Amino acid sequence: MKVWIKYIIGTLLGIIAAFILPLNIPQVESAVSSISEFAVRFGRYSLIPLIFFGTAMSMYNLRNKKRIMKTSLWTASTIIGSTLILLLLGLITILIVSLPRIPITGEKISEDPTINIKEMIFSTFPYSGFDALKNGLFLLPVFVIAAFAGGACASDINDSKPVLSLFESAMKVCQTMSAFFVEWLSVGMIAISCYWMLQARSIFSVTTFVPIFVMLLADFIIVAGVIYPIILRFLCKDLHPYHILYASICPIITGFFSGDSNLTLLTASRHTKESLGIHDETNNFSLPLFSIFARGGTALVSTICFVTIFRSYTPLGFTFFDVSWIFGVALVTSFALGSFPQGGTFVALTVICAMYGRGFEAGYLLLRPMMPILCSFAGAFDALSAITGSYIVAVKTKSFDKVDLKHYI
Repeated sequence: MKVWIKYIIGTLLGIIAAFILPLNIPQVESAVSSISEFAVRFGRYSLIPLIFFGTAMSMYNLRNKKRIMKTSLWTASTIIGSTLILLLLGLITILIVSLPRIPITGEKISEDPTINIKEMIFSTFPYSGFDALKNGLFLLPVFVIAAFAGGACASDINDSKPVLSLFESAMKVCQTMSAFFVEWLSVGMIAISCYWMLQARSIFSVTTFVPIFVMLLADFIIVAGVIYPIILRFLCKDLHPYHILYASICPIITGFFSGDSNLTLLTASRHTKESLGIHDETNNFSLPLFSIFARGGTALVSTICFVTIFRSYTPLGFTFFDVSWIFGVALVTSFALGSFPQGGTFVALTVICAMYGRGFEAGYLLLRPMMPILCSFAGAFDALSAITGSYIVAVKTKSFDKVDLKHYI
């Protein structure tokens, strides 16, 4: 059975269970939440070893073949390009379509997470390189030390042969292990989707948030069905660009219901390799960078949310300066969310409201009840962008093998 079918079955079972389980018993939701958290941790379990050994071998092969610069430039360009496209789409749709006003609440500001750029930089280069492997949330430190290890091996191949043999063997073992976790995560999707649906039922009991849901759904359909296929058609000369969407079904489901970019990376890495045929040297280099930095979906969602909050507070329109400011801050903020694999949308919205000031510091509280849904859409956008972007990089660097659609997992 195809992996994506298993995930759909698991998701449907979880949604059905959410309507069967009693909502008036707190212990039930607590139990489902605990099982869902266990499933997420289970899925992440093999991710750090996979990134470390995979990136090390990728950096070695790319440097040895003198393709590191070309791959890096295409990866960076695609990350920036996809973020700009999604951000522009979100800004255009929310400026054209005026969503209903959200009632102002009297809720007080609490202590919320912020983006600490200095701490992120320091955590990328801890006192000990081995400490980089201890943090399971922020993947950039793992990527950096693995890249240095692989690059060092390429500088002296003869002396590095034993280490390279170890890295290559370990990478293959980790890929086999991650395939096992991806398969069984479909069972965990029952709990993950059940917990998501329990939250969604309480959110949609208030019709105030339905228009935002509809707008985000429409934007996702436009991106997945129109914008990205057109880009693939002209940039990659792909006559059948919708096969990328087919290969992205499983990562999109994972990203939507978990809202976790790290968990999504695990499922995406297997599908880009086995379904799209992307070579390990490109897949293990580009895909982690997309997961860390390509948060255009988060930028799109936070932009729509901030404009909705602004209109809820005041009937005044936007000046060109306001639009430019929102665009610039949302763009920059999206690149600094790597240490927030979950809840990045909430952090981004909090930061944008705080930076804008003028009495809007607590504006994010209006949409805090809807945050699970907002993070779900951000995760789905980011998963699709990561798959599409990795494929573009692979095509432009000629590092993929065509796989027949019937062999997609």
